[in-house]
Amino acid sequence: QVQLVESGGGLVQAGGSLNLSCAARGSTVSIGSMGWYRQAPGKQREFVASITAAGDTTYTNSAKGRFTVSRDNFKFTVNLQMSKLNADDTGDYYCHAGNRWGPDFWGQGTRVTVSS
Repeated sequence: QVQLVESGGGLVQAGGSLNLSCAARGSTVSIGSMGWYRQAPGKQREFVASITAAGDTTYTNSAKGRFTVSRDNFKFTVNLQMSKLNADDTGDYYCHAGNRWGPDFWGQGTRVTVSS
C-alpha cells in the first residue's frame, strides 16, 4: 500500500504563485506516473498535470505555461509549481500516483484558494 501526503495549499492572491508537494510512503516500487488533479467547488475532479518516471510531462490546457510538475524518483515526491494563478484555479488539489499492480493511489487533498 502507498500513502500520498500533500502539502503547500493555501490562500493566494490572483496573479500569485504557490507550490504544492506530495510525498509517497510505503510500497513505492508499485508507483508509475505521478501527478495532480483538482476539484473545484461543485465540479468533478479533473486532471491537471502528470509526470512519468522518465520525466515526460502532460498538462491540461489551462495549466500549460503556468504550472510546472516535477518529481524526485529517489524520494518519491512530486511537486506542482503554480504561477499566474486565477480564480479558476481554486479547488482541492489531489496528488495521484499510478499503481502498476492495482487501483491508483490518491492523497487526501490540499485546498488552494485564489482571491481576486
